[in-house]
Amino acid sequence: MEPQHDHHHLPGPSLWPVGFAVGIATLLVGLIVSWVVVGVGAAVAVVFGLLWVRELATGRELVAETHPVEDEGVPEKPTGPALPADAGGPALPVTSERFPRSKFLEGATLGLGAVIGGVVTVPAVGFAIAPAFLDQGHPGIDVGPMSDFPEGQYVVATFMENPSQGEVSRRTAFIRNNGMLNGVPSFTVISNRCAHLGCPVQPGGPIFDDKQKTVKSGENQITLIPTTPAGGFICPCHGGAYDTEGNRTAGPPVRGLDRYDFRIENGRLVLSELYSVSHVVGSGADAKIRRFDLHGPGQHVDGPEFWFYPVQAPH
Repeated sequence: MEPQHDHHHLPGPSLWPVGFAVGIATLLVGLIVSWVVVGVGAAVAVVFGLLWVRELATGRELVAETHPVEDEGVPEKPTGPALPADAGGPALPVTSERFPRSKFLEGATLGLGAVIGGVVTVPAVGFAIAPAFLDQGHPGIDVGPMSDFPEGQYVVATFMENPSQGEVSRRTAFIRNNGMLNGVPSFTVISNRCAHLGCPVQPGGPIFDDKQKTVKSGENQITLIPTTPAGGFICPCHGGAYDTEGNRTAGPPVRGLDRYDFRIENGRLVLSELYSVSHVVGSGADAKIRRFDLHGPGQHVDGPEFWFYPVQAPH
């Protein structure tokens, strides 16, 4: 008489783990690209994770129903004459494994996956969340005293955005003193980066090199040159043209020129973060600026084109 073995049926292949992995990968990519992508990845991971757990739980219930546990009470006493030694079944009853290998491998796989997921996710989440609790304000670029910027006059200022990086970080801005607005100094500070492909924009008027002035600010050396851009600003690369407020007037640029935020500290003009501009209404201190977060050259900031533009990594 052959001994009867209890056969355990392993669950069939499932797509839920694949979906869960895709959700985690999307979440990690979203930490770099956009919080919207983070939300989508988290939702996908949660849905597929719950479906995966539900499938595992359902599989265990089916195994339990298919292989019910036999009564482990006292076995019935045999009746009749004793059997010869070479007859009958095995001396000890055949029992199934108490901890089958499949369960051990399943637990080890899930545990190892959780450890790997934690090692990958925790640092990324930490780097993404920690800046919100730290002082991340722009250190500012001191371009000199306000007296170096005559009211109503544009000045071409060149400076190093990060002196520790050297000349590779040198930038140019067009700065105009607009006078006072409600008792507060007003400045127009326009970046020379073309909104088409990033070429250096030039003033559409004379530049007075003979009046050049150099200002020392810590490790930074700022050059100030007066200019009169009566014709606005012109890109020499592809013919992009802007008016004196940085609005696009002709050519391939998709928006106006970017601008710098600024503040006044101890009578000195300090530039801070760049931001993008779709257009400006008015001029000087009375200008109404339609501003947006900084975007790359060629990228729309509003209108139907913006919705079809690929998601950009944060700057």
